[in-house]
Amino acid sequence: MAKENQLKITLVKGVAGATRRQKDNVRTLGLHKIGQSTVRPDSSAVRGLVRKVAHLVTVEEA
Repeated sequence: MAKENQLKITLVKGVAGATRRQKDNVRTLGLHKIGQSTVRPDSSAVRGLVRKVAHLVTVEEA
């Protein structure tokens, strides 16, 4: 059984000054505070969310 790929997403910049949609995307990813990380499955939906807030987060394989 193959293990599903995971992405570790970390919020590195605050959302002050971001658009409402960007703030919603950050919350959808499960991030609330700067420095907080979350692990999500590597799917096209998650990658789309990350792409929209790429200037606020860092992503690495988990």
